Amino acid sequence: MLISLHLPKTAGTSFHALLASHFGDRLRDDYADRPLHATVTARRLRALRAGIRLLQRPGELTGVDAVHGHFLAIKYSLWRGGPGWRRVTWLREPVERLASHYHYWRRSYAPESAGLLHRRMMEEGWSLERFCLGPELRNIYQQFLWGVPLGRFDFVGITEHFDHDIDDFARRILGIGSLCALDGDGAGANVNPAAPSRYVEDASLRARIERYHAADVTLYRAACARRQQRLQQG
Repeated sequence: MLISLHLPKTAGTSFHALLASHFGDRLRDDYADRPLHATVTARRLRALRAGIRLLQRPGELTGVDAVHGHFLAIKYSLWRGGPGWRRVTWLREPVERLASHYHYWRRSYAPESAGLLHRRMMEEGWSLERFCLGPELRNIYQQFLWGVPLGRFDFVGITEHFDHDIDDFARRILGIGSLCALDGDGAGANVNPAAPSRYVEDASLRARIERYHAADVTLYRAACARRQQRLQQG
């Protein structure tokens, strides 16, 4: 059983395609919570209640071998899923993740289906600076990982090393040889190949964002250090 936490704009759509190719109809999508569009208290209560419900009704996941989506990690922290249960996520350099998120919301806006925060951003005409330095999206990694330390994840991929880490994930977690074995069509390709290599060029703005999101920067650096240890282990 695999629990895959899709942090926004960390190549989770590409990862989903790879999981779907491997698990087929045994993969369940879990995107209904939309945590970013609820208050902190509401999203946490919803995740805790869902976790308790899974304990009380374990049959809800009968026939499911993998779950992937946007949800708080604690939602599945009480439920153990039996032998072979694993937890995985991907992290991306926080400043570039934020900027990518901003531009994605701008180009994908559909008022009839957008979440509350997305609509607010567009209706109020937020700049990139307002988006990155406002309280709503501060330390997204920390928000999604509330109550679940990063060390409890069995695999943490780094988006900037997606192709290599996908192969490592396939070998270490799924027990298959390579990305080609997971999906011969190469579903791990960048979902937005037109994106710039670096969104935030202004050094002053980058420094301010890093300071404001210091908790996420710390988590990202810890994940990179963990990746280096993983590579050294072979």
